[in-house]
Amino acid sequence: MRQDRPYSNIPGTYVLDPQHSMQGYELNMFCMSLNKPQNRDKFRLDEEAYLDDFPLTKEQRKAVLSRDWLGLLQLGGNIYYTFKLAIFDRRNMQYVGGAMSGVSEQEFTDMMIAGGRPVEGNLYTSEEK
Repeated sequence: MRQDRPYSNIPGTYVLDPQHSMQGYELNMFCMSLNKPQNRDKFRLDEEAYLDDFPLTKEQRKAVLSRDWLGLLQLGGNIYYTFKLAIFDRRNMQYVGGAMSGVSEQEFTDMMIAGGRPVEGNLYTSEEK
């Protein structure tokens, strides 16, 4: 992630700006390919072989195979596209949000029902005490 943007010092913020989008283009195209049933079948049969059709970086490939949801975003993935992989795995947004937040699906759901994440640790780094 670029460090020279106004949003660069907000912890956990991965803005899909033009540079980040270019970094994740192939990753996002892989995720979009899962829209087609025949591609899902191929991926289900042999994930590693299917990924050979996409020029992913080693890090992106590893993030896909290990279902590193936060890593996918950090490596240029767009949440709307990477969520297609979660759907492929029959996962819901609460599961993915929990995995990205380091809590269980239920803890994440409860946190959202209670009003969301606490402000502490989620401010501009310059605002932290």
